[in-house]
Amino acid sequence: MSAPDPVPPALELRNLRVDIPTRRGTLRAVDDVSFAIAPGEILGVVGESGAGKSMTGNAVIGLLDPPARIAGGEVHLNGRRIDTLGRGALRRIRGAEIGMVFQDPTSSLDPLLTIGDQLVETMRAHLDISGKAARARAVAALEEVGIPGARDRIDSYPFQFSGGMRQRVVIALALCAEPSLVIADEPTTALDVSVQAQIIALLKRLCAERGTAVMLVTHDMGVIAETADRVLVMYAGRMAELGPVREVIDRARHPYTAGLMASTPAASRGARRLYQIPGAMPRLTDLPEGCPFHPRCPKAQEDCRRVPRPTLAADGGRAACLHPLDPERGAEDVARAAEGTAR
Repeated sequence: MSAPDPVPPALELRNLRVDIPTRRGTLRAVDDVSFAIAPGEILGVVGESGAGKSMTGNAVIGLLDPPARIAGGEVHLNGRRIDTLGRGALRRIRGAEIGMVFQDPTSSLDPLLTIGDQLVETMRAHLDISGKAARARAVAALEEVGIPGARDRIDSYPFQFSGGMRQRVVIALALCAEPSLVIADEPTTALDVSVQAQIIALLKRLCAERGTAVMLVTHDMGVIAETADRVLVMYAGRMAELGPVREVIDRARHPYTAGLMASTPAASRGARRLYQIPGAMPRLTDLPEGCPFHPRCPKAQEDCRRVPRPTLAADGGRAACLHPLDPERGAEDVARAAEGTAR
């Protein structure tokens, strides 16, 4: 008996590049990004503002703001290439096969339509379903995401919900057509800390129950630690580190990852001040030669300034670094960096 065909990744990026043409030349906002997300897996994508996280997510769903464009590489959804599709085909995929949860729920909801109308409209656009059946499923979807009195509140408008409740509605919208992939871009940033934890737990539970893959974009390593199965650390549009979340957090190989971890309250516990990575993310118009992180890196050596843009292959597929941290001493290096900054 022949072995069954392997299940393709829900999402696979192969050497993705995104360019932004300008009067002074072309800027490369995302450079050679490759990863895959299996069905039911949550991949956290983390980095500072300007790291290219949201740009990568927008490239996947075909929502790059002009003049930004995909300049190379491939995007595959469930084994099918989608970056070459036209706008109409991509529009049909969004919502049906790819759900989206963005940072500000008010920008995702139409203020002139009731919550029920928006859920029903989304389901009927992507599923072969009657209006009556769609409304029943809309009530069930609201109940599933924890909206109290869903049957009574389905005809309410977005402004009648709190920020946390609106984000629950957005999650219901993202999942109502049963997509295979959800892209969540900073889904908890605008919410209170207690509500953040509820939303993350809700998203994690629902996607696990449905086998939905998640690309979770955030700058918060705490959210990544609580939610993701694997984590991709990005810097200046490039991949810095990729691996299982506990491995990356506890045994960081890239100095940038170690700096991110050292800057969290948990890592700096007992210190008088949080560790801060020196300097700032370089502008796309002023990327340094060699490794883009070397001007801020305490471990930078001469070859870091000369060797152009190390890839993950530099560390056997884990970190894009010519001089990665010792995996057995990574936690010590992080603690030492935080302690040294606090003095």
